[in-house]
Amino acid sequence: MTTLTYESTRITKDIDGLTFAYHEAGEGEPLIMLHGSGPGVSAWSNYRYNLPVFAERFRTVMPDLPGFGGSSLPELDEVYPVVAARKIAGFMDSLGIGSASFVGNSMGGAVVAELAALHPERVRRMALMGSGGLSVGLFAAEPSEGFVRLFEFLDDPTRERMTAWVRTMVSDPRRITDELIDERMNNALEEGVIGRTRAIIGSMFDPARRATYTPLWTKAATIATPTLMLWGRDDRMLPYDQAHFANRWLPEVELHTFARCGHWVQIERKAEFERIVIEFLTRETPESDTA
Repeated sequence: MTTLTYESTRITKDIDGLTFAYHEAGEGEPLIMLHGSGPGVSAWSNYRYNLPVFAERFRTVMPDLPGFGGSSLPELDEVYPVVAARKIAGFMDSLGIGSASFVGNSMGGAVVAELAALHPERVRRMALMGSGGLSVGLFAAEPSEGFVRLFEFLDDPTRERMTAWVRTMVSDPRRITDELIDERMNNALEEGVIGRTRAIIGSMFDPARRATYTPLWTKAATIATPTLMLWGRDDRMLPYDQAHFANRWLPEVELHTFARCGHWVQIERKAEFERIVIEFLTRETPESDTA
């Protein structure tokens, strides 16, 4: 398997006044992988262990979403997933990508789904992991335990609160190492990161922005993009019950659930995640679907 490093895959590009940082490797059909939200997150932190596998099959592009990692934050005149979806469309244009398959984790899944609603021709297929946007809580308490721990960290960004938040991301606490917490703390405490994260999360709860926003889940039945939903049964950030609304209403959808798995499917069930997503993205489309 190819050895891909942070430095060898890292690119920074200015696009319409916005700085985009991203990683790219591989050749073939384009695959864009969008990470989730949270303090200290980036495309590399989310997907670095998956990149070599997908790069064997696809031209794999992993941008830091606007406002995260090395990408700058645009004006948030709408809720963040809509703003980010529009910026990702411009990012694709700058790379000469008319349409692509997508993988989206959590917030990244919401951004992909918003893009599929805004510009369905840009999204060939989408694999969404513990995704927001199209999902709706049915039984679990709101806000979830993961969101509570996230809000606590943003209010008082200590190492203890980072550890408490990361603990809600996984089913197996043995995956929470000092190295992981150190990396996330270092990233989260860089200048401006906490402020940008607060602004991003705040945009989704701001009454003024929400007053002019049509929730994506209300349009689920109109989003015909072939969709694979992947969910950890032990997800404490976006609990598993949220999968079922989208699984009922999306026209072209399938759902895969992982036992002994939390919010980070790509980490806790790495091999199965890669196998299932690659099969979904590479399968032939039945003639009945293209007629």
